Amino acid sequence: MVALTPKKGHLLIAEPSIIGDVAFNRSVVLLAEHNSEGSIGFILNKPLEFDLSELIPELNTSLRVYNGGPVEQDNLYFIHKVPELINNSIEISNGIYWGGDFETIVELINNKRIKDSDIKFFLGYSGWDTMQLDKELSSSSWVVSENRYKSNIIKKSSLSFWREKMLELGGDYLMWSNAPENPLLN
Repeated sequence: MVALTPKKGHLLIAEPSIIGDVAFNRSVVLLAEHNSEGSIGFILNKPLEFDLSELIPELNTSLRVYNGGPVEQDNLYFIHKVPELINNSIEISNGIYWGGDFETIVELINNKRIKDSDIKFFLGYSGWDTMQLDKELSSSSWVVSENRYKSNIIKKSSLSFWREKMLELGGDYLMWSNAPENPLLN
């Protein structure tokens, strides 16, 4: 397999070797930013036990909230694919956008003008300081992958997403695709 260098829009797939890392075990992270100052991403496959209306009661929705990462977990973030509806969005890549006017989001959700497949919410984010991600890549904590799903990545939310990526990587990763989350419980 050809090793990719990380860039905005790429996926970081947690290596099986980081089993002890509570935050990132079996994570698939979408990189929203990657530059000389650091990296920011959102864990795509770790749903939390509540929906958005439990955080923001004025919203009439059952949209699930995800654990975006261990940084600033008291802040709400979102990615979406409808920049024409949400002002001040920042393009990540492949038709995926980050942030925008939150008052507009509230209106769009309450008026049912935005679908579950258009937006994804996170508490917290994943962040790396300058060169920190490079060090983690050198120590084989992550595999960098292109985002073949483009803007449809928003729908990829199941806990089995990491397993799917292990199967795609093939080779030695195949055995990890069926391993229990905690191998000590096997």
